[in-house]
Amino acid sequence: MIPKYYKIGVGYNKTRKPDAYLVNRMLFHLQPEADGVYLDIGCGTGNYTNEFQKKGYHFMGIDPSEGMLKEARSKNASIDYRIGTAEKTGLKSSSIDGIVASLSVHHWNHLKKAFLELNRVLKPNGNLVIFTSTPEQMKGYWLNHYFPKMLEDSMVQMPTLELVKESLVKSGFQIINKESYFIKPDLEDKFLYCGKESPELYFDENIRHGISSFSDLSNKVEVEYGLTNLRRDIDSSNIKKVMKSYQNNLGDYLYLVANKQ
Repeated sequence: MIPKYYKIGVGYNKTRKPDAYLVNRMLFHLQPEADGVYLDIGCGTGNYTNEFQKKGYHFMGIDPSEGMLKEARSKNASIDYRIGTAEKTGLKSSSIDGIVASLSVHHWNHLKKAFLELNRVLKPNGNLVIFTSTPEQMKGYWLNHYFPKMLEDSMVQMPTLELVKESLVKSGFQIINKESYFIKPDLEDKFLYCGKESPELYFDENIRHGISSFSDLSNKVEVEYGLTNLRRDIDSSNIKKVMKSYQNNLGDYLYLVANKQ
């Protein structure tokens, strides 16, 4: 994971901008208070950590990539950014009022061990807000039509919703809410399915570079072949048929909210 994000971290902020809607929904589920201390686990370059802080809340960020944290510190030196992982935060027990994990659980090495650690550092009644996608949801991405091997490999690394729930409960959490998220046309953060309604986005090399599936899991031949076919289908309007065939009601991503019992 660490070498991957040293590579992706170069130029990452060109396309990975904090999205206002996602910021507000994560805070809604977190229910932070002005005098609390909150953790953004797997914070990356601190895009969301910084936005949470701007809203008047005290956040800190932990990430295993020094390269990503260097970018984070350059944006806001007042935020406490530390090297660490979800499995080993280095924080004191019951020292954190709430935790956000945005698009990071699939990079954790051991899900249950990570949740046990987050439960340890979280204060009683504190919330853990997870924003992620599941393999079931990813099967509904029309990207499967053009980049099947890349999506298959991406789904393999994504824990299922059932596994996440089971691991949470066994780690001392109570699941209190689940909310589906469908990609919005004005999405500012260009993560994997950002082009759901705007397929032209995937021709931007900078956008692909900021997406770990493209930058780390794909192979050049499949990407070139997929982009050629995507270009053809956009020009012929066949893309509409392809997109329609993948429509579903599962949501593209989801929020999972757990509370420390």
